[in-house]
Amino acid sequence: MAVPKRKSSKQRKRQRRAHIKLATPSMQFDVATGEYRLSHHVSPSGMYKGEKVIDDSKEA
Repeated sequence: MAVPKRKSSKQRKRQRRAHIKLATPSMQFDVATGEYRLSHHVSPSGMYKGEKVIDDSKEA
């Protein structure tokens, strides 16, 4: 069984874990709607690349 020869210091442990972090989502400002949205996603108002792709009217 592998056992460390010496105790790992706090600095060495933190350096190893330095790249493990949460990524921030890439938000972009949509000029057509004036809202922020995720890139390559439909905006909350239903616009994508300057076109209305989701109809807001409710049909039952």
